[in-house]
Amino acid sequence: MNHALYIERIQSSLVRLKLQRMTEILESVAKTAEEQGKSYLSFLNELLEEEVASKEQRRVETALKISGLPFIKGIDEFDFTFQPKLDKKKVMSLFDLTFIRQKGNVIFLGPPGVGKTHLAVSLALKACQAGMSIYFTTMEELIVKLKKDHEAGRKGRGRSYHKSALVIVDEVGYTPIDREECNLFFRFIANRYEKASTIITSNKSFSDWTELFQDPVIVTAFLDRLLHHSVIINIRGNSYRLKGKIGKEKLKSDQIEEKVAHFS
Repeated sequence: MNHALYIERIQSSLVRLKLQRMTEILESVAKTAEEQGKSYLSFLNELLEEEVASKEQRRVETALKISGLPFIKGIDEFDFTFQPKLDKKKVMSLFDLTFIRQKGNVIFLGPPGVGKTHLAVSLALKACQAGMSIYFTTMEELIVKLKKDHEAGRKGRGRSYHKSALVIVDEVGYTPIDREECNLFFRFIANRYEKASTIITSNKSFSDWTELFQDPVIVTAFLDRLLHHSVIINIRGNSYRLKGKIGKEKLKSDQIEEKVAHFS
């Protein structure tokens, strides 16, 4: 059997096995292996590595599409110099993902625009790349989902916002919730307690949560579970979103002052 016929038959088998990347590169890898005198094992290893890498890339891309992440930004895009008071070492230690393996939580607190969501998304991205299931939702969206499950008599535990290894609940505290909604959020936290990890971002300090959630007893109960195994990151600084605007406004102000001084 000649070389071309072997290639054709192997490619046919690879197509039937749905090994797409190996099908695409078989001929070129085989030619290179022959020219360089590589062993059969080396040739096979190269093909398999390419196929595994391709499948992993597709897995990550698919997982990110269905995760609900509002954007894709890694930790390398976070400007620590803009938030000099932030404990960089403490933040970076989270990226070994030990807290997820230990079923712990992370809570980012701080005013709007300081990078809470960016850090949460970066951790989710790293977790996804490590093969862990992730899900992103705002507090408002989560409450809507939990209410629909409750009204339909569903526990919802098979849904992504319950079963994922890491769930991010963004913008906790931006809008008040009533007593019933507070109870649903408590159940959500209780169901994930010591079973999976949750990241919370909030612009409110814990002392403000009692007023926000309108039920001090339930707030105490879910904070007890939420904080038991958790890392708390406080971010105190300026808003990234106002960074450029502040610079432009200062420039305009300086230009006006120069003109006034000129005509004085």
